Amino acid sequence: MKQPFLRSFKRYGWFILPLLVIAAGTVFSLTRHEQPESMTALSPAPMTSPLSSPTPTSSSTAAKSARSLPHPSPSARASSPSPRPSRTPHDPEALTPEQAALNQRNKADFQASLPTVDSLIDMRVAIAEGLPVATIRTSQEAAVLNSNGEPVRKLAAETTYTVRPGDQSIRLNSSRLPSAVLIDPSPQGIFYLGFGEGPGVETRSYRGQLLLLSDNGGLWAVNAVSMRSYLYSVVGSEVSPSWNMEALKAQAVAARSYALTYYFRPVNSVYHLGSTERYQVYRGIEREAPRTREAVDGTAGEFVSHRGDIVESLYAASDDIVMEAFQGHGMSQLGALDLANQGYTYKQILKNYYPDTGVGRIEQELE
Repeated sequence: MKQPFLRSFKRYGWFILPLLVIAAGTVFSLTRHEQPESMTALSPAPMTSPLSSPTPTSSSTAAKSARSLPHPSPSARASSPSPRPSRTPHDPEALTPEQAALNQRNKADFQASLPTVDSLIDMRVAIAEGLPVATIRTSQEAAVLNSNGEPVRKLAAETTYTVRPGDQSIRLNSSRLPSAVLIDPSPQGIFYLGFGEGPGVETRSYRGQLLLLSDNGGLWAVNAVSMRSYLYSVVGSEVSPSWNMEALKAQAVAARSYALTYYFRPVNSVYHLGSTERYQVYRGIEREAPRTREAVDGTAGEFVSHRGDIVESLYAASDDIVMEAFQGHGMSQLGALDLANQGYTYKQILKNYYPDTGVGRIEQELE
């Protein structure tokens, strides 16, 4: 792109990630601070240190966080609440097999509904670059916001709009919008991006928000999405959800570690990384599956770490490709599956392919 359009368009806060090193590995302590409900200005201010698009290196490299910020002072603890009357727990042996199975399913559903630390990290992923035309649709009524976070119009639910880049503007059907707008279909909504127009055009569905930019005669689309939802799709896009769970978990940790290197070392100030094979494949909701979600949530916050740094965990389909592309430094996905089928755990698989590393973890710190 010709110039960075924005510093950040995350609406839900910044993150402070001081680095803590412990014997068992690396832990990032994550504290979330809410920002006002408005977008950060989309003015074309350059980054402090301009970054060019990185290319794969010949070995797994460690990406250090840009800066270690001081940890905020802990807030005062609330006084202890008054004790509640104790309740007699249900006797599990009194349940019928059907009731016990239903109870287990309800517990599993409840656990799956809880947010994980991955939910607190917002990724910005370029899902379309330089399109001449696109179509968009949202599952719910969506707000269209300008660079100051002000609504400029609304999109009706389940209505298809045609989007074209204009001269310092974006054309939405017959409307003229600013050259950078954010489409917010609400936390529960999803949006559909068509990579062109007309019958048979490829359309994908995504969670999160959509940033549209007009630049140099092309339309750019960036998905602001949680790390959790991003990895749900990446793992399902990179390997089969039917694989051994330990192989899926190894893939989830490697994909998270790779994404974190770009979180701290983004391609530019507009997005962290792309969605193609040049980075790691991200195709939205269509590639999610229950087992990929299980693998991501079962390793929430975990990444490949070397001496306190995040490893850019390169990987490819087979040993031959890893040798050709990365001189043997990286994980073979088929090799990981073979090791998992032999009984290796995901941490043992990662240790095999990324020597002298451990598994670090990001943890949420509650105030």
